[in-house]
Amino acid sequence: MVLTAVEIAASVRAGKLDPVRVTEEALERIAAADGVVGAFRRVRAEEAVKEAAEVAARPELASLPLAGVPVAVKDVTEIAGESATHGSSAGPSAPAAADGVIAARLRAAGAVLIGLTRVPELCIWPMSDTPDGIARNPWDPTYAAGGSSGGSAAAVAAGLVPLAHGSDGMGSVRLPAAMCGLVGLKPSAKLLSEGGWFGMSVHGPLATTVADTALLLSVLADSPELASVSSPSGVRIGMSTTVPLLHTPVPRELVAAVSTAAEVLAAQGHALTPAAPRYPATMVLGMTARWLAGPAEQARGFDFAALQKRTRAHVRAGRLVERAGLIRSRTRDLWVARAEEFFREHDVLLTPTLSHWPVKAGRWHERGWLPNVLPSTRLAGFTGQWNFAGYPAITVPMGRSAVSGLPTSAQLVARPGEERLLLGLAAQLEKANPWPRTARS
Repeated sequence: MVLTAVEIAASVRAGKLDPVRVTEEALERIAAADGVVGAFRRVRAEEAVKEAAEVAARPELASLPLAGVPVAVKDVTEIAGESATHGSSAGPSAPAAADGVIAARLRAAGAVLIGLTRVPELCIWPMSDTPDGIARNPWDPTYAAGGSSGGSAAAVAAGLVPLAHGSDGMGSVRLPAAMCGLVGLKPSAKLLSEGGWFGMSVHGPLATTVADTALLLSVLADSPELASVSSPSGVRIGMSTTVPLLHTPVPRELVAAVSTAAEVLAAQGHALTPAAPRYPATMVLGMTARWLAGPAEQARGFDFAALQKRTRAHVRAGRLVERAGLIRSRTRDLWVARAEEFFREHDVLLTPTLSHWPVKAGRWHERGWLPNVLPSTRLAGFTGQWNFAGYPAITVPMGRSAVSGLPTSAQLVARPGEERLLLGLAAQLEKANPWPRTARS
């Protein structure tokens, strides 16, 4: 069993663990299991060992929050000497001259950047396969690990590393975290904006415990106070298991996971009532327009003819959306006004994370656009609207399916800036309803 990030960092700071040995052990786990799991696009074996030795020699080692912790980073991250491919062979291949903000903050905190994780091309889809590999769910490798942070989720859930960085534009941290039985947090837009998809995409952590999630969030956001998790009381929680606007059926066990979460939170003294925001019909149109046009904007720096078939269709649709002027601020403003209306009466919204079970693992990148869109939209009924609104949301494991053995989960949403409230509620769920940390537990 791999130690938690909190445990590794504390032991390294105290001189009880050697960062080089910690890194070597992680590399051994990756070598043994990643041939099946497919989490990594590139493992930085030599570089990571060298970086670990540099961490061990740092004079401020005893104060580093992620001292010696191996962290996987999503393949959208600028790392000096590495190229971020965004899951595509059609983009620029020159290595970055310097670390971007995420890599720089991780290094400053003492983390060891052990590798770049697999993503779907341009991070569009909730399944992470590329021509050279498939990110598989460690609980059952016949299922996809999700996406677009699927490689990051697979790496953590398989116990290869304790922490991974992801990004979330329509659920891309929360969906794979839910599929793989992890904690995944999408922060407020203003806290960790990733800059893509017209403001919908943000950076976020994936971890096996709430404490590790809080720790990585605090480093990514450069806000040390976020690492401290406190237990909230008297929270007003609205609960809904109905897919907004579409009302498509949600599998029974995914609904039951929300009921379990509600029972646990009620036992903690929180007030739960059936309630949901008044979702405007234009909400789906607004976030879908950004999901289409965001990758189209990014693809301007790519060789269009070299993109995958499904991506070319997506980019064409996105360009039509842009030309038609469908990225409208008033669409978002109406939805935010409705969300604010709900959160005047409630502190938190509780929903399922997934609106359907994960798809089977496979070479989805070889299929057309519609065969990818249809299962994608079935999965993500509860997530993308909170990217559109810019509100924070966290997914928490709640158990496993008696039928498939796959994890089940619940999602908690709060007002912008309330990440600590979400972490506190997640910690109460974790304490009362503990989950196996990895598929190897």
